[in-house]
Amino acid sequence: MNAILEALDVVHAYAGVTALDHVSLTVEQGEFLTILGPSGSGKTTLLRIVGGFEIAQSVRTLRIGGIDVRGLPPNHRPVATVFQHYALFPHLSVGANVEYGLKVRHLDGEARRAKAIEVLRLVRLSDKYDRRIQQLSGGERQRVALARALATEPTVLLLDEPMAALDEKLRREMQSEIRALQRALGTTFLQVTHSQEEALSMSDRIAVMNRGRIEQLGTPANIFERPASRFVAEFMGMLNVRDGTIGAIDGSLVRLDHAKASLWGCWSGSATPSLGQAAFLAVHPQKIRLQESDSASLATPSNDVRGQIRSATYKGAETEVTVDTDIGPFVAALAQTLPSSGTLRTLAWRPQDCAVGPSSAAV
Repeated sequence: MNAILEALDVVHAYAGVTALDHVSLTVEQGEFLTILGPSGSGKTTLLRIVGGFEIAQSVRTLRIGGIDVRGLPPNHRPVATVFQHYALFPHLSVGANVEYGLKVRHLDGEARRAKAIEVLRLVRLSDKYDRRIQQLSGGERQRVALARALATEPTVLLLDEPMAALDEKLRREMQSEIRALQRALGTTFLQVTHSQEEALSMSDRIAVMNRGRIEQLGTPANIFERPASRFVAEFMGMLNVRDGTIGAIDGSLVRLDHAKASLWGCWSGSATPSLGQAAFLAVHPQKIRLQESDSASLATPSNDVRGQIRSATYKGAETEVTVDTDIGPFVAALAQTLPSSGTLRTLAWRPQDCAVGPSSAAV
């Protein structure tokens, strides 16, 4: 594959506060890459610099489709952007909104209309050409914004949290539709979001950002199962995180020694682990099971922790159970009936189902 977007060594700050700290990112042709992170992590700043809406204080390389776009305004870059609030013109019809970018590019009226009808068909709005924006639902407005962006045939389509304003059901539907459309067109998509579920379900790769730096870049499965830093582990929903030092190494498995327990997991750091190194162990609640006794180990080496159930909360598809142990509370998500509070139980999970990484951020 070939890199369609190269943003290397990007530095930017606002009023002395660093927004991007020497960030480098490449996106391949036809890839759907999501920049994921909390508010203030720098993800939107990076997207705006790629789109030309922000000028980086320093950037070594910024190429899109092999073109050096440093200094070029947004309308001269081979990109199109779908904004969080869509930025549609309420006084124009759906068709006129979709044709707007083509009109700016001086395409004649018949060609503009033909292209608008084509992309509206792609987003399943063929019958809405003459409608007013105010007559559309939230999901339909998002489709119009997407059609307008696609009409100009961008090399890279930028998505700035485009589903943030939708309700959960519609958001899930649009995730599937946008992903299917991207695959069908083969267009490169670069998306920004703070939603882990959105990033995991839509992306080929995810770049997790924190404090102006990319902490981990990898496939959704890699990011979710093998976080390279404590921040990534917690941000991706690994509620059970413990600190300690590495006491043993057995191939890809590493033993984390805590003051009151020794636990095994798969090494997820970018560098080779070493004995005595400060590290964390993290496991998703969905990977933990409750056992009747300590003897029913799931694997050798195994992770078995005895504790007392503090609470159990029914959440529909699962029950979230909090268990107090000698090494702190653990949360397990169980697809079974509610256990009673105060009951002594053993928590167990496979070393292959949890991650061990370095205490310092892996960038």
